[in-house]
Amino acid sequence: MWTLLVPLLALLAPGGWASFTASKELLECASQILYMDQHAYDLPHNYSRNIPPAKNTTVYVGVNVNRVSGVDENKEEITLDVFLQVSWEEPRLKVPAGKPLIDLPWEFRQLIWMPDLYIWQLQTMRILSVLQEMASLRLYSNHTVSVSIGATITIKCQMDFVLYPLDVQNCAIDFSSYKYTTEDVRFEWREVGTWLGVVGEQRNHFRLPKYVVQFVTDKSEHSAARLQIKLSRELRSYLLESYLPSSLFVIISWGSFCVIPEIVPGRMVLLVTTLLSLVTMFDTVSTNSPDALELKCIEVWLISCTLFVFLALLEYFVVLFGIRYDKSWSKRRQDLRRAASAVQLAPPLHMNHAQRLSTPVTGTPQGGVFTPQLSVEDEGLKQQFSHQTIQRDSPILETLPTSRMSSSFFSRIGEIIDSGVMFCGAQHGALDRYALIVFPMCFVLFTIIYWTTYLSEAHRAMHK
Repeated sequence: MWTLLVPLLALLAPGGWASFTASKELLECASQILYMDQHAYDLPHNYSRNIPPAKNTTVYVGVNVNRVSGVDENKEEITLDVFLQVSWEEPRLKVPAGKPLIDLPWEFRQLIWMPDLYIWQLQTMRILSVLQEMASLRLYSNHTVSVSIGATITIKCQMDFVLYPLDVQNCAIDFSSYKYTTEDVRFEWREVGTWLGVVGEQRNHFRLPKYVVQFVTDKSEHSAARLQIKLSRELRSYLLESYLPSSLFVIISWGSFCVIPEIVPGRMVLLVTTLLSLVTMFDTVSTNSPDALELKCIEVWLISCTLFVFLALLEYFVVLFGIRYDKSWSKRRQDLRRAASAVQLAPPLHMNHAQRLSTPVTGTPQGGVFTPQLSVEDEGLKQQFSHQTIQRDSPILETLPTSRMSSSFFSRIGEIIDSGVMFCGAQHGALDRYALIVFPMCFVLFTIIYWTTYLSEAHRAMHK
């Protein structure tokens, strides 16, 4: 019955008769396996490759990392060249007497029970090959079966770049079974030695141009054997390319406080050029850095430096406004006050004839009528009021205080405003002097808070 069923299934399956021939040859050699010394090894007749060796079989996994080929931040992948070793105890298989071990052909791994190893974060895996595949199947005298493979693997890693470039990425590689439960097959981690023929000791620390890669074995209890990969960045390049230039730009912007405010081109060129340089640097860093859900650490620094320069430019605008107010608007307010004082000397227009006669008025007689004269000293004010007649409802009169309380209140406000404007607008005023003290102190305080906060977060992520 079997002789009729197998050819029929082989013909119906993809590959047809060729796959059937290969399966037949594999079944024929199942009783005898040739190992390295060209000796034949007989499998037990009752051996079944579909049944685990025992209940709660422990499978030991070890990885020897030979090289870190690359880290792709955009795809969140890590490529490694590793030697993977998987071993377990198989009491049903015995080594011939007098031999500590035998090397079995790699093709005959399909004849014995193999653990259904599943790597959760595995993206791709390619067995290394030169003249033949770098893989071996070995059986020891203590009934231990060992499978060793040299491969290039790509691991998918969830990365968080909020602390960039102070970020520390923790990537876990979990080895477990996809078919058996933990009661049937359990995976544990085991340190392995270097691969045969490889010179040097096993490495767990690699330095790349931008990264420091560490491999740490997770000894905590998990349902799978776990290997931790920690990625931390080399900060030297970021300090020289981003942090140092941006700090120098902020320091250079403080030099504008020493420039005389009347030299507008020199001071404006210094501040605007510094501001544009920081904006360009921020755009370059944001474009070349990996994406994150929040503002990255370096972006917070560059934005803060840009704000410091912008505030220095805003301070100069305040100084210019004060100078303009001091020279023009303050003089005009004085002229209006003189006009209001002169109007107060004139008699009210609604007085009757008897009140006018009893009120002493100085003026020039014109046709028997005295005309009040305004004492105006400023020539520009004379020209302004030469074509106007001050009426009772004049805006100047409307601005006059109606009571002593309101007059005192508005006069105080005016004095405060005048003092503030004079403080900001004097040619060698105190605003620039105070800014030259306050801006560096604020920047030093910000720098201390920034590095203290983010370095503590990076240290916490490193030891997570």
